[in-house]
Amino acid sequence: MMDNFTQIARSRVAKRLGILGKIGTRSALLLFAVLSVGLLSAGSRTLAVDHSSEVASATPESGGVLNDNSEQESLAAGASVKEEHGLSQKAEEITSFLGFPITNSMIVSWIVALCLIMFAQLATRKMKQVPEGAQNFLEWLVEGLYKFIEGLLGPHLTERTFWFFATVFIFILSSNWAGLIPGVGSVGWGHATSHGFKVDQPLLRGANADVNMTLAMALVFFACWIVWAIREVGPWGFLKELFGPKGESAGLLKLLMVVVFFAAGCLEVVSILFRPVSLSFRLYGNIFAGENMLETMAKLVPGFGWLVQIPFYFLELLMGLVQALVFTLLTAVFTLLICQHEEGPAVAHDLK
Repeated sequence: MMDNFTQIARSRVAKRLGILGKIGTRSALLLFAVLSVGLLSAGSRTLAVDHSSEVASATPESGGVLNDNSEQESLAAGASVKEEHGLSQKAEEITSFLGFPITNSMIVSWIVALCLIMFAQLATRKMKQVPEGAQNFLEWLVEGLYKFIEGLLGPHLTERTFWFFATVFIFILSSNWAGLIPGVGSVGWGHATSHGFKVDQPLLRGANADVNMTLAMALVFFACWIVWAIREVGPWGFLKELFGPKGESAGLLKLLMVVVFFAAGCLEVVSILFRPVSLSFRLYGNIFAGENMLETMAKLVPGFGWLVQIPFYFLELLMGLVQALVFTLLTAVFTLLICQHEEGPAVAHDLK
C-alpha cells in the first residue's frame, strides 16, 4: 500500500513539473506577443492623437472673429479644469524608440512581465519532489488554475489551451495589483498649484488602465481562438458550427431551418468580431474607473486623502481579482463553445 501511495505522489509531482515545463516557454512568448501588439497599437493611436492636436491648434489661428476665439478659450479653460479632477484617458508618452512611443503604461507592463518571468525562473531553477518556498507557491497556483480550467473545458482542451489562460490570468491580476502600488500614477512631472503639486505626466500608469494593452490581449486571444477552433473541429466543422442547422428536420422545414440558421450565423459572425472590443473595454473601463475613484478619494479631504483611500484600496484589490477571473472565464467559455465535440450515444456494457 505504501508503494502505491508513493507511485501516486510521484505521478502527481511529475504532472506538476510537466505542466510547469509546458507553460514556461509558451507563457513568455504570449507575454512578448501581447506587449508587441500593445506597442504597435499605442504607436498608431498616438500618431492619430498628435495629428488631431495639430489640426485643433491650427483651427483657432484661421478664425478672424474675436468672439469665436474667446469662446474657444473659455471652453479650453473649462476642459482643463475638468481634467484636473480626473486621470487622462490616454497613456502619456515618456520617450520613443525607433519612432514608436514608449508610454508610462507600457513601462509598467514590461516591469510586471519581467518580474513574472524572473519569479518563474527562480521558482523552477532547482525543482524538488517535495516543494518548498517559491516552488510550492507556484505549483499551488498552477495546479489550482489547472483544476479550475479543467472543470470548465475538460481534460483535452485544457491540455492544449491552459498555457494561455494561466498566463493571461496571472498577468492581468499582477498588472491590476501593480497599478495600486503607491507611486504609480502619483510620481512624475507636473507643476505647483494652490492646492498642492499637480502631476501632469506621471512616470508610471496601470497597464490595464490603457486600452491598448487590453485590446492587445483581446486580439491575441482572437487569433488563438481561430487556431484552436480549426485544429479541433476543422475548417468545415468551424463553418458548420456557425452556419449549419441544428437539430433534426425534414422537407420544407429543413429548408426553412437552413435559412434561419444561416442568418443566425451571420449575426454570430458580427458578435464574434465585436468580442475583442467588448473584452478590452470591459477590463479597461473597470480598471480606469477604479484609478479615477482612488484619485478622487485622495482629493476629497485635504491632508487625509491617504486615510480615505484605505477602504477603496481593498475594494480595488478585490476588483482586480474579479476582472482577471472575468476575462479568463469569458475567453474560456468562448473557446468551449466553438471547440466542443458532439458526443455520440453511450454504449452500455454488461458487467459480469
